[in-house]
Amino acid sequence: MKISREDVLKVAALANLELSDAEVDNFRGQLDDILTYVDKLNEVDTSGVEPLTQVVAACEGDTALREDVIVRSDIITEVLQGAPDPEAPYFRVPRVIEK
Repeated sequence: MKISREDVLKVAALANLELSDAEVDNFRGQLDDILTYVDKLNEVDTSGVEPLTQVVAACEGDTALREDVIVRSDIITEVLQGAPDPEAPYFRVPRVIEK
C-alpha cells in the first residue's frame, strides 16, 4: 500500500478527527485506491487534448453562463445588527476548537 497507517493518523490529526482502528484501516484502503486510480489516469496520453478554460461549452456564439450583474454589497452594518458581539467588519464568535 502507498498509504501508511501513520499517514492516515497524521491527516486525521490535521483534521482534528479521532479515528478508531477500524476506521484507520478503512480510510487507508480507500486512500490507497484513490492513489492507484490517479496513477492509472496519469498513464493516459493527453498530448493531443487541448486544455479547457471552461467546462461549459459555448452554444453557437452564445455562452451558457449567466451575465455578470453588479449587486449591492455594502450591507455590513445591516448584517452586524444581528450579531451578538459585532465589531465591524467582523463577527466575534466563541472558540470552538481547543488546541
